[in-house]
Amino acid sequence: MERSAAFYDAAFEPLGYVRVCEDLIPGDPDQAVGYGWPGSGDKFTIKLRGKDAHCPGPGFHVAFDAPSRSAVILFYEAALARDGQDNGAPGLRLHYGPNYFAAFVIDPDGHRLEAVCKEPG
Repeated sequence: MERSAAFYDAAFEPLGYVRVCEDLIPGDPDQAVGYGWPGSGDKFTIKLRGKDAHCPGPGFHVAFDAPSRSAVILFYEAALARDGQDNGAPGLRLHYGPNYFAAFVIDPDGHRLEAVCKEPG
């Protein structure tokens, strides 16, 4: 849980998300960390689950809106620096739209993430 929280702390910082709640009591099977805008409630939460839990199937990913193209790049770099895996370097994805700038990573637990900015250059 601590490894995952450290990953999301770093990857979300360029997007403006921060930890807004947490329950990290050692040994507690319901450990969780929630992220959102500063001063808001959680919009995305990670929770501790047992060995029987598994990631959704191929093609599933969670996309997060980025405020700028540079934030997409910083998200990608921070994710890779915290044990994330490359799943698509930052760049334009013209097949999604003329200004679709995104990066794709896989978190340390195997979940696929995207940061995207749709603002012009």
